[in-house]
Amino acid sequence: MDTQERHGAVEVPPARTAKEAGTAAAQSGPEVPRQPLWVEEAATRRRMPDPVRRAAVRAVIITSLTLIQAMVAFLASLTGSWLAFPMVLSSVGSTVVATWSVLDVWVTRQVWNQRNGVVSVPSSSARRLRRERRRARRAARTAERDAARIRRRDAGGRLSRA
Repeated sequence: MDTQERHGAVEVPPARTAKEAGTAAAQSGPEVPRQPLWVEEAATRRRMPDPVRRAAVRAVIITSLTLIQAMVAFLASLTGSWLAFPMVLSSVGSTVVATWSVLDVWVTRQVWNQRNGVVSVPSSSARRLRRERRRARRAARTAERDAARIRRRDAGGRLSRA
């Protein structure tokens, strides 16, 4: 039996007599419904922002290379190879770089949250303060405009006040 027959893609010709039909049904067994290969499920967590994901991928690659390098340095030390000392030194440097890359993920995430992640609700006190400051700035600009308009009206058109 090939793959197509197992999955029911190839039709088997119908049996000719009732006796043959009974033996064919006994051989094939009960019909089992085919299930999809995977089922789409809604994500439980939101996807990471692109800059954070890029930093995380970078950190994973650097960390994995550092672990491989440390393992090679360890094995070279066990064998007494001349390569052991340079590998140990470079492993120490790589550990510093890997630590920096993991911290970079954290910093990038914090920066992204500060720039884009603030959710402002209508009852927020910060929003109320911003609204009040905006009103004060508008009032100041309007007052400046009115004062400039009055000055222009007084100065223009007359040569002297006599």
